[in-house]
Amino acid sequence: MSSLMMVGRLRRQHGERVVFDIADFSLDVATAYVLTGINGAGKTTLLRMLGGLDKSEPSSLLWCGQLLQLAPYPPELRAGVVYVHQDPIMFSTSVAHNIGYGLAARGVVGARLAQTVEAAMVWAGVTHLRDANPASLSGGEKQRIALARAKVLAPKLLLLDEPTANLDGAAREQVIALIPALLEAGTTVVIACHDRDLIGLPGVRRLKLRDGDLIYRFS
Repeated sequence: MSSLMMVGRLRRQHGERVVFDIADFSLDVATAYVLTGINGAGKTTLLRMLGGLDKSEPSSLLWCGQLLQLAPYPPELRAGVVYVHQDPIMFSTSVAHNIGYGLAARGVVGARLAQTVEAAMVWAGVTHLRDANPASLSGGEKQRIALARAKVLAPKLLLLDEPTANLDGAAREQVIALIPALLEAGTTVVIACHDRDLIGLPGVRRLKLRDGDLIYRFS
């Protein structure tokens, strides 16, 4: 399987405390990973660094075979990487507008925008919420809308930070059910989580932050 991203030494330190100091790691194309570790191990920080939300300066970075850098965050990664927060931020407009926001910012308009948003709402099971005020939505509905908003951008790398952490029952199951379709579309997905059902999804590879290092786990 071909490599999507190869990262040389990546370090994060807060004051005297070294959160992690990772020698190197790589992510393959169209592959699912779960990123685990105790609270405070740096899971969210690592995702935010890869997503350009926290500054980072790895010793090297290969993206689709091209030598790049993470700081300043390059346009190739802005176009190919999407980060979804544990508590997704919603604009106070409508569900349809929220899902289509990123596409519109990239210049997609008119019928193409409307059709893509409609298909994403069907996929996420939120068509009945099309004109709803996002402030009135449940946590599970917001998470599914955030995944739809990410999906329409067709990212090469999708970073999910604890997507089921605040969800119970059916809401949690609905979010988990959307993950396989993202992989089928060719997206590499990295999920920071403690959720056993996400960890147990078929074909998922395991990464663990432990004692400041990133460990590949095969069982």
